Amino acid sequence: MMHILTLALALVLDVIPMGDAFLRQHQKRDSILVADQLSYGFALKDVKPGTSLAMMDFEEVCNDALVLVRGWQVDTVSTAKELKKGIVNLEASVVLAPFEEGEYHLPPVYVVRNQQGRVDTLEFAPSVLDVKTVPVDTATFQVHPLKDQLTYPVTVQEVLPYTAGAIVLVGLIVLAVLFLPALLRRKKVREEKQDPPHIVALRELDRWRSDKNWAPERQKAFYSGITDALKTYIDARFGIDAPEMTTAELFDALKDCTSLTPELFAALKELFERADFVKFAKHVADDKENAEALPLAVRFVTSTYQSDIEEGSSNVL
Repeated sequence: MMHILTLALALVLDVIPMGDAFLRQHQKRDSILVADQLSYGFALKDVKPGTSLAMMDFEEVCNDALVLVRGWQVDTVSTAKELKKGIVNLEASVVLAPFEEGEYHLPPVYVVRNQQGRVDTLEFAPSVLDVKTVPVDTATFQVHPLKDQLTYPVTVQEVLPYTAGAIVLVGLIVLAVLFLPALLRRKKVREEKQDPPHIVALRELDRWRSDKNWAPERQKAFYSGITDALKTYIDARFGIDAPEMTTAELFDALKDCTSLTPELFAALKELFERADFVKFAKHVADDKENAEALPLAVRFVTSTYQSDIEEGSSNVL
């Protein structure tokens, strides 16, 4: 046991009196009551670097009446200014709790210190623990029945957050009822005022104007972008489901279109066939073919749109 070893060492080593051990209540009051917790230990000032300490074992000292709540714990209590100067002050303590009334004679605290190769025993004088109970006047003490739980009236401050939340919720519902139909009508009008098909097609084709898209690794996206824009335009302009058709099916449907000249029809068909080779046969188009692709697509859109205008003018006349 540690305390036996410490006491044995105290007989052969130099015993140095170090004053009184401290006894502190965790809950400050005039007297110590049953079940109060107290710290019992010692303080050392200016501890040298490399010093080791061995403390006695309090488990053999305690019993059912005096319980060891926590074993030894060492804390540094130096101020910041002292730590900057290299001064280390320590406090070490155990936590005890008495569970019976009476007077407890605590043992002295022995600490074996090994400081720079020199071993000695430090002795801290013991303390007396006087434990009391709360006095009860048995002559006048009367047991009363348990009271019901108190209820308090609801205050305005408690109700206010819920009231404000309900008002906000009702306000949001009213705003939704008033303004949602107007927003839906505005959305419908905006959809009805969409740009005409030729504007949409020309805007989409303009995205592929840069010759950087002619690079072999970008040609698939380049030709797909041009032909997809044209198929969307053909769908809106001629009522032909071009996005769902193959090239052969598309041009079979366009062959009777009067707004397409034979020259433009042949050139456009060649563009779509080249796009198919690039997309599906890993064909790499040369710069001349790439340079002709976008102007041809733009010419197809503008010429067919222009024919619509001319047809409209002739009908007015």
